Amino acid sequence: MISLARKLRTVDYFTIGFGTMVGVGWLVVMDDWLQRGGPFGAIFGFAIGGTVLLPIGYVYGQLVMAMPDAASEIAYTAKVFRGEVSFATGWLMMLAYFVVCPWEAVAVGRIASYIFPQLNSLELYRVAGQPVYLPHLAIGLSLTAVITTLNYRGIELSATFQNWTTFGLLALFVLFASCGLARGSIANMQPGFSHSGLVSVLLVVQIVPYFMNGFESVAKCSEEANPAFRSRGFFRAILAAVLVGIAFYTIVIATVSCVYPWRALTSQRFATAYAFQQAFRSQWIVNVILAAALLSLLKVFNGNFLAASRLFFALGRRSMIDGRLGSVHARFHTPALAVLGTGLMTAVMVFFGRAILIPITEVGSMAAAAGWFAACSAYFALERSRSQRVIAFVGAVIAAALVGMKVLPFVPGRFTGHEWLALLVWSMLGIALRRTSS
Repeated sequence: MISLARKLRTVDYFTIGFGTMVGVGWLVVMDDWLQRGGPFGAIFGFAIGGTVLLPIGYVYGQLVMAMPDAASEIAYTAKVFRGEVSFATGWLMMLAYFVVCPWEAVAVGRIASYIFPQLNSLELYRVAGQPVYLPHLAIGLSLTAVITTLNYRGIELSATFQNWTTFGLLALFVLFASCGLARGSIANMQPGFSHSGLVSVLLVVQIVPYFMNGFESVAKCSEEANPAFRSRGFFRAILAAVLVGIAFYTIVIATVSCVYPWRALTSQRFATAYAFQQAFRSQWIVNVILAAALLSLLKVFNGNFLAASRLFFALGRRSMIDGRLGSVHARFHTPALAVLGTGLMTAVMVFFGRAILIPITEVGSMAAAAGWFAACSAYFALERSRSQRVIAFVGAVIAAALVGMKVLPFVPGRFTGHEWLALLVWSMLGIALRRTSS
């Protein structure tokens, strides 16, 4: 059998983990974050939500060292549970990654239209009252084609792209965050919460799994490690990705709400750029932010596409869906058909336009948390060490709570009909693909 190419190093795994996690939410939906929690509610929400994920990150670090398999959650749960549980876990986790791809493909058109307003023209149709413009559609489909091509032609090319875009984002982030904190005022952060303190934090914590989902993508590429790679690097990359992700989100929220009165930002498109534009009255700082957002968009699209295609490949290789999706390209050593399938599904979703952005955030949060719960449960069952089982139990409880916050009817911010419909459609698609393999 042709195997996947073995090219990745520790730095590559960090940029895959962090790069898959941090996208352009800090620019595109900053207004939603502030509406949910206010400055302190959003900061505490991301700090708490990110910190409680550390036990889950620890579990993934241990599992991937023991089982470096592209199937990741599928492989882990297969050691303990029935095949149906493994398939459902893998299919849900694939959703958590896949939904980010059309999210970014749609977001790139919105960012481009902020710079060139004339792109908001040639309306084709509307979805849920939101217009879909021809230029936006063309840009999103073009970017999807580029990312698909990168991943089709080799993991080394994809990883190099991921490294440049990730470290480019971090450099620009340090620049504009330093300028913002130096110019800002704590008075702009008042009042600190949009609702009561607890509710504000809770409404933000609910969406953290979506915006922090990605550190475990390291496991999906574990078969592609360089022959000289040491397995401890998996754990280090995951831990670094989570910690840097927490720091990034909390600092960017604090910076934006310090720079300009946050109440005035909740009705603004691209609140982050608007805040800096109003505070500095200069275009250069806005250009820095938009450049950072573009790099972030490219890397998170590429990282999530990489993880989703590997899970798609793993499902095919295990004959849980059409086995042809588990094939490897003879020349590029990539899961070529799985990559093309992921690209095609992304292109289809792009046609739904910006109406999918917020519902996707909600569904992606729940799907990621469900996958984390399954992985922690499998680790709990496999481990014999008391201390390791305690960590696994804590991780499972946290993941279960995150799922409950989206599906329990009495919790603020629970699923609406749109989110349940999206989840139902994805589940039916999975069932249909599962049946075709039997």
